[in-house]
Amino acid sequence: MGKSGFVKAKVNVKMSPGEMLRTLRELQELSQADLAKATGMSQSNISSLENGARNMGRERALTLAKALKVHPAVLLFPDFDMSEIAS
Repeated sequence: MGKSGFVKAKVNVKMSPGEMLRTLRELQELSQADLAKATGMSQSNISSLENGARNMGRERALTLAKALKVHPAVLLFPDFDMSEIAS
């Protein structure tokens, strides 16, 4: 079957910054303690961010993004949809 037989999947999953943080951490097989050590944050702070009890903010996003090797926007705007931008 050629490429023309496939239809691109459209998956829109709404995630909060905390849910994205947890997802990225788990995909990299890091515990909260591992991420805390890599960022200099406490494990309880990581937990609060993942559970939405604490807002991430720019500075925390920069620190976490560096440790997780992603762009900070991935954490701050996890449900951003480029198709919503008018061309």
